[in-house]
Amino acid sequence: MTEFPTLFVSHGAPNMILHNVPARDFLSRYGDELGRPEAVLVVSAHFETSAPALTTDPNPKMIYDFTGFEPELYEMTYPAPGAPDLAGRAADLLAAAGFPAVPARNRGFDHGAWVPLKLLYPKADVPVVELSVQPRRDAEHHVRVGRAIAPLRRDGVLIVGSGVLTHNLGEMRRGEYAEDAPAPDWVVAFGDWMHEKIEAGAIDELAAYRDKAPHAEKNHPTEEHILPLFTALGAAGVAARGKRVHSSHSLGVLQMDAYAFA
Repeated sequence: MTEFPTLFVSHGAPNMILHNVPARDFLSRYGDELGRPEAVLVVSAHFETSAPALTTDPNPKMIYDFTGFEPELYEMTYPAPGAPDLAGRAADLLAAAGFPAVPARNRGFDHGAWVPLKLLYPKADVPVVELSVQPRRDAEHHVRVGRAIAPLRRDGVLIVGSGVLTHNLGEMRRGEYAEDAPAPDWVVAFGDWMHEKIEAGAIDELAAYRDKAPHAEKNHPTEEHILPLFTALGAAGVAARGKRVHSSHSLGVLQMDAYAFA
């Protein structure tokens, strides 16, 4: 059975899926390059809980957790089946590692899940489970959560962290950045540091990014959009190194990089 790398993908603004931008083009072809997994476990920045939670519905609904975008975005569907058995296996692994997980019943796919997956696997024929982030816990916690679920990879499960490499909505909403605006220096410096440490496999430094990375707090005033990266990193194993498989920017302040870890 294929053992996939783990991924971190940047999903950006939800309407990225409607526009011909580099991150969309990358995701729309990358699924074919990866191949079809048995199932996907996606760690979404838009699923926030105090303790790890897993979706358990066999037929998840859609969640349109955004306002003010194009009408056609609210008509999109992603009818992939859920995977209650996978959720159960993940819960057992998490519990064994000291992370009792709770079931999230009647919770559908938020846009952190369905936007990238609709591009990666548009047929919606791969079962999907979502795993939450804990925004009040640090990066090291999320690395350990990832390590707990790493055995799922042996079963052909693709583990995807979905967030954005840089995410300062306050700066974006100031309206100073057009879609093709260049990234400011504080975004570039943070992205370059993350790239260097990810490709070096410097897991301890990455887990301490809040203190070590340049402009960490400015790029992530809140941490929920970077935490999925650490779960994907942990799920790749203790000696994991990452390879940047895509790099682009959106609206200047959103660095839309994607990494594969193995």
